[in-house]
Amino acid sequence: MSGSLIHIDYIIIVFYFIMLGGYGFWVYNRKKNEAVSSHDYFLAEGSLTWWAIGASLIASNISAEQFIGMSGDGFFVGIAIGAYEWVGALSLIIIAIWFLPIYLKNKIYTMPQFLKMRFNKNVALIMAIFWLLLYVFVNLTSILYLGALAINALLPGNHMHTVMIIFAICAVIIALGGMKVIGYTDAIQVAILLIGGLATTYMALVIVSEKFGLGRDAIAGFHAMLKAAPDHFHLMFSKPKANTPPAEIDKFLILPGIAMYALGQWIVNLEYFGTNQYITQRALGADITTARSGLMFAGLLKMLMPAVVMVPGIAAYVLYQKGLLPQLSEGKDHAYPAILTFLPNGLKGLSIAALSAAIIASLAGKLNSISTIFTLDLFKEYFRSNDGTHSEKKLVSIGKWTVVVAMIVGLFFTWDDLLGIGGAGGFTFIQKYTGFISPGVLAAFMLGMFWKRTTGAAAVTGILLGFVLCVFFNEFAVEILGPNTFMYTAYKGTNGKFEIPFLICMGLSFAWTLVIMILMSLAGPKINPKAFTMDKSLLKLKPQTIALMVVIIILFTAIYAKFW
Repeated sequence: MSGSLIHIDYIIIVFYFIMLGGYGFWVYNRKKNEAVSSHDYFLAEGSLTWWAIGASLIASNISAEQFIGMSGDGFFVGIAIGAYEWVGALSLIIIAIWFLPIYLKNKIYTMPQFLKMRFNKNVALIMAIFWLLLYVFVNLTSILYLGALAINALLPGNHMHTVMIIFAICAVIIALGGMKVIGYTDAIQVAILLIGGLATTYMALVIVSEKFGLGRDAIAGFHAMLKAAPDHFHLMFSKPKANTPPAEIDKFLILPGIAMYALGQWIVNLEYFGTNQYITQRALGADITTARSGLMFAGLLKMLMPAVVMVPGIAAYVLYQKGLLPQLSEGKDHAYPAILTFLPNGLKGLSIAALSAAIIASLAGKLNSISTIFTLDLFKEYFRSNDGTHSEKKLVSIGKWTVVVAMIVGLFFTWDDLLGIGGAGGFTFIQKYTGFISPGVLAAFMLGMFWKRTTGAAAVTGILLGFVLCVFFNEFAVEILGPNTFMYTAYKGTNGKFEIPFLICMGLSFAWTLVIMILMSLAGPKINPKAFTMDKSLLKLKPQTIALMVVIIILFTAIYAKFW
């Protein structure tokens, strides 16, 4: 797209930033003199509607790693990568029915607080520090770097650092207003994201139709993709055989067929949406009905997201095979920016605005989560004043300063890519450092919620063991145990090394962690004195919640019936 933007594109981009930054600043300026409690600031307690909760969740969830990473995987493997979004929608149903009642009944506001109430302060402290380091040095930096890299590739010249600063300023302005500002600005972000994203998808299909001599017909373009790349429209990959090409094995290593649905996909999504402060925070300040409706609205939006971020990648693959996108020989992560080069002026600006909306919303949401954990779980607990308390005004002030400091730290480490995000690949960087902790964290939360016998010692062991086992199965198991065991089968891809599919490694780590935690807890009391009790009245679902759940399940079933 370099050099091809015209005035209308710049007008749309500038208007987006002025509208977003101006609205965020207006709300913040209006609220700064009000007496705001810490719970109102960090959680917007009782202030967010169901649609604001759902929109904010998706705005924070969808960022550059989806637009760039998932579109790139759409280029490489096809619609099968959509499993992350579609299984995520089903995971939100599970979280809405069973996780939320426990959080809301026990007035859980942060995930470390859950660990403290259910287990002990040591577990909470360990995870609070770990989550802060992860959010600042992995998530915040990678979102900022990937976002700036993606937008810079779409602009004439080199504006990498300028884009970083603009993103950082907009995210800080929004985050300083607290969760209420984030929630309602995210509604604007999601609207822009969907309008721009779906418009890009529509034009990508039209472009395919034109290049195949079928006129300007999006439906014809979709059918052309089905015929030109039928292997990209299957949700399941067959288990590799002796004569399977290494490139096809690479696809199986990413998405190991039906096996990944046994545990791997569920671990990824339940941990991300059910135990992640960054996501769950949106629902923790609402009543059960509003929170559930918000999660179900988010689930419906997630069913739609593959059309926004994945289809353009498949279109890029089809055009690349036809010789029209030679620049994609540089790698799959260039798929989404490459497809944008075909867009008409005006729509290019809207597409950049949509991508920017996803990036800024994710940055603001991450900053708010960093601020919440540091203020409520560390500062309030371990940095007490002389009388042992902190005023609400002081907590809100600390939260705001944390937002600014976290963003400065993120900019410092991203400015010259000190962490090597670009070398590893942004999507790989995120998965490498977040995916390893998912099995242990999910095991500790699930047993802590639903088994009264689970002990604090078992929780600490589970969190650490899950990480160690995930590293073992990914990095050392094949060398020590061999490529074929009763637990797994390793495959040799294009890099010439035997590997166990990552999602299978997660499943094995989770299973063994559960076993060890259960055995340890059996040595303790039959009922842990800190065990939660389930309020069965909170399990009752309202008709509107049931209706939304049914729609999600029907859509999921239809997609898998069509493309299995």
